[in-house]
Amino acid sequence: METKEIARKLVDWCNQGDFQKPYEELYSPKVVSIENDGKGEGAYSEGFEAIKKKGEWWQENFEVHSSHVSEPIIADNRFACTITMDTTHKPSGQRSEMQEIAVYEVQDGKIVKEQFFYDEDE
Repeated sequence: METKEIARKLVDWCNQGDFQKPYEELYSPKVVSIENDGKGEGAYSEGFEAIKKKGEWWQENFEVHSSHVSEPIIADNRFACTITMDTTHKPSGQRSEMQEIAVYEVQDGKIVKEQFFYDEDE
C-alpha cells in the first residue's frame, strides 16, 4: 500500500470512530509511538503490546465526546494530520478540548512510526 492510501484509510476510519482498525491493518508490528519529545513515563512505546497498553491507559483515563482528524498532508513516505478531541479526564472530571499534530512514517506499506505534538499544559 502506498502512503497516500494508508493516510486516506487512517483518516476515514478514525473519523468513523474506528480507532482499532488502523492498528490492525495499517501498522507494522514493530511500530514506534512517541508523545511529543518521547521523554517521561509512557511517552515512548515500541511494538503492538506497548501500543495496546497505551490505548488501555487512554480508555481508562479519558472519555472521548468527539474527535476529528483533518485531511492528510503527504510528503514522500510521511504524512501529517491535525487531530481535535473533546475529552473528559475521568479521574478529575475535567473536560477539555485539545488539538495535536500527528506525523506518521510509512515503510514497506505499513506505518512504522507515529509521533504526536501538542501543548502539555492543556
